[in-house]
Amino acid sequence: MIDTKTEWMSKLPESAQDYLAGHRLDEVECVISDLPGIARGKAVPASKFGRQDYFHLPDSVFFQTITGGWGEAADEDGFIEKDMILYPDMETATAAPWTGDWTLQVIHDAFDRNGEPVPFAPRNVLKRVVQMYRDKGWEPVVAPEMEFFLIARNLDPAQDIKPMTGRSGRPAAARQAYSMTAVDEFGPVIDDIYDFAEAQGFEIDGITQEGGAGQLEINLRHGDPVRLADEVFYFKRLIREAALRHDCFATFMAKPIANEPGSAMHIHHSVLDMKTGNNIFSDEKGDGTEAFYHFIGGLQTHLPAALAVMAPYVNSYRRYVKDHAAPINLEWAQDNRTTGIRVPLSSPAARRVENRIAGMDCNPYLGIAASLACGYLGMIEGLAPSAQFKGDAYEGDGDIPQVLGSALNLFEEAEKLHAVLGPDFARVYSIVKRAEYDEFLQVISPWEREHLLLNV
Repeated sequence: MIDTKTEWMSKLPESAQDYLAGHRLDEVECVISDLPGIARGKAVPASKFGRQDYFHLPDSVFFQTITGGWGEAADEDGFIEKDMILYPDMETATAAPWTGDWTLQVIHDAFDRNGEPVPFAPRNVLKRVVQMYRDKGWEPVVAPEMEFFLIARNLDPAQDIKPMTGRSGRPAAARQAYSMTAVDEFGPVIDDIYDFAEAQGFEIDGITQEGGAGQLEINLRHGDPVRLADEVFYFKRLIREAALRHDCFATFMAKPIANEPGSAMHIHHSVLDMKTGNNIFSDEKGDGTEAFYHFIGGLQTHLPAALAVMAPYVNSYRRYVKDHAAPINLEWAQDNRTTGIRVPLSSPAARRVENRIAGMDCNPYLGIAASLACGYLGMIEGLAPSAQFKGDAYEGDGDIPQVLGSALNLFEEAEKLHAVLGPDFARVYSIVKRAEYDEFLQVISPWEREHLLLNV
């Protein structure tokens, strides 16, 4: 236990100070995102955190697959699990309001023994991309949308996932997009989501019912890419904890239920001039600028190679199905949700580009970094987009990879994308994802046993 008036605690964000008002801080969770977006780290007594400037974790946390295996991604020193030095970013200090005691979470940044940022740490990858924008005098702004399902507790992976039971006692119904009655079904869970978010100092722009059974969407206010990625990282844990309080699970799988829509992390982009604060996507007349069209051209050109980052698992590609609220191509259009790249209705000052490709299963730091990298390359290279699409884009052909293996092939060849995200990140990411994919290919599915066992 420590006195709440110690110097470091007096510098906590206002929301954290409000949360602790009148209480003694018990514990601090020192966390960092791994490649899948899982929080890794240590929980330490508050008294110890107050005395430490940093802590250590092995760099192998970034070589770990989603199943707990390992990719052989170590450098020339070999797989010796070198210690990283993790420094807290105290601006990220926030409550963990679901715990039984008074606990804070703090996101840390990873550095090597020479004081250099670890290049394959996801938060460092995003910081690298943001800095490349700023070096050009641009300030990138993003607004993520988070889709997820509330489902019945699933304790057996062999069983199909089912929607949660709502307040009415009936399973959540599908095809009820934007229904307030459907939102009310999940009222107790949503109340806890709001309460947890308020305790953590997060501002929710809105919650809506999506098209899937038990599927919700949370919109966040636009802002700095790193800060918004931090919030999505925190929100995933927050939402899971709120669901567990009500005997259900929250899942961010891209496609958890067959014949239902998948869950996306739509990313809205705009770019400001750092000197004037003006949106460089609009000119003085309010029309779209060259930068605006080049950003779209960059997404169209480079998103196929970046897809392995935004759709990182075999399940991710089940989301890209015609007429299931997910894009199948990289057409762009004004106010058209059938295209992969959408320009929402807005004033000239708020002109933005929405990337509808990324899945909610992606690491938020990496998904946002990859999307920004594509737009950056478009502006640097002066890439022109295709003509604006007219009509229903689902009537066209798909032009994005349909399986993870194909997406990884494109990613591994994308040297321009590697130069923005970081070559060492690209190397490690590819090795880890190949290890995951190879492991999946060894699994025999129920479909294969049902249809091939006695018929071929």
